[in-house]
Amino acid sequence: MRLLITSDTHLPKRAKELPAPLLAELPRADVVVHAGDWVDTATLDLLESRSRRLVGVYGNNDGPALRARLPEVAYADLGGLRLGVVHETGAAKGREARCAARFPDLDVLVFGHSHIPWDTTAATGLRLLNPGSPTDRRRQPYRTYMTGTVADGRLGNVELHRLPPR
Repeated sequence: MRLLITSDTHLPKRAKELPAPLLAELPRADVVVHAGDWVDTATLDLLESRSRRLVGVYGNNDGPALRARLPEVAYADLGGLRLGVVHETGAAKGREARCAARFPDLDVLVFGHSHIPWDTTAATGLRLLNPGSPTDRRRQPYRTYMTGTVADGRLGNVELHRLPPR
């Protein structure tokens, strides 16, 4: 099972459209994961219409229309892999322990908000992933998103894709 993982698209505030490399991944993905801050419903509509399966949440910049359609926290069983998605996890310091305590039954937690790519594993084995942002690099050198695979209930082949700065 192939995953496309993104967050913080902020359309149309930060960019007019999703980057072509990310859009090219859609037909290859079995599951698209979006960790919030869509900003517009058009992006949600686009990903829903082009995805086999979408797992997404709303973020702090998402208004009532998106909050009506998306949960604050999403859970999915992906072939035995227990995935959770949330927008905010708080400060980087102590994140692994804090998230492991909050989500003890997950294998992987995808989050967003900071626009800073993140890939760590808590002492409990919980893997934390932040794909950064494909549209707004903020203070990062690149705009980013992630892909990965799920096989036999395990996450593998996680890759951070770097897009050129604008």
